Amino acid sequence: MPRYRNLASGEVEDKGGNDPVTVADKDSEKLLREGLAQLDDSLAFVGEETAHADPSILDRLDQPCWIVDPIDGTRNFASGKPPFGIIVARADGGVARSGWIYDCLTGRFCTAHLGSGAFIDGERIVARPTGKTPPVAALSLIFMQETRREATRRHITPAYDLVDIPYCAAEQYPRLALGENDVSIFERTLAWDHAAGVLWLNEAGGKAARPDGSPYRVDEVGRTGLLGAASPALWDELADLYARLD
Repeated sequence: MPRYRNLASGEVEDKGGNDPVTVADKDSEKLLREGLAQLDDSLAFVGEETAHADPSILDRLDQPCWIVDPIDGTRNFASGKPPFGIIVARADGGVARSGWIYDCLTGRFCTAHLGSGAFIDGERIVARPTGKTPPVAALSLIFMQETRREATRRHITPAYDLVDIPYCAAEQYPRLALGENDVSIFERTLAWDHAAGVLWLNEAGGKAARPDGSPYRVDEVGRTGLLGAASPALWDELADLYARLD
């Protein structure tokens, strides 16, 4: 990783809304696009940076496609600190069929294929809660409107032991399965951030779904709200609290 902790001042840009992008993001996406095309060039390619440059690419999310976050956790990467990773999903008909989540610093590799379980470094895993009372929650509130953020603090946060979010979906989903966090709320639900993680957590026996219980679809562009939990029971408890926000 020659760019990690080695970015020049002109190699970090702001895409708007405090959403940074680095030259490493762009280089990584180019390499991934070329490599994935060698695996299957019949699939459309939907990468975070490509879609930022041409939002019409999002129309391809209902087609067979590769979905790529070339560096998830760019804010951390640009600051020279963990965690950050690479996320790739393969989707068809708006549904993620395969997902890969790679931690660039530790080498941890999470993989899942629909109906075939979840794996870390080739070993099958089963999601486990922390077992703590109250349950441990990492709540991503940064993209919520202020009124909803305050409602979340009023109705949801008292029920949990709050911990910091990692600003990295490639880290947050593993935490939900590995006994580190019990529940998470995500407001922004971009496909490159969540397609692989939702699939992986559900395959591990946890649960990730829309707050109304409907499945997450990669082609629901612009839809907000996603709940993740280490078990279906913990998800149900969170969903009941979340319903009070409306």
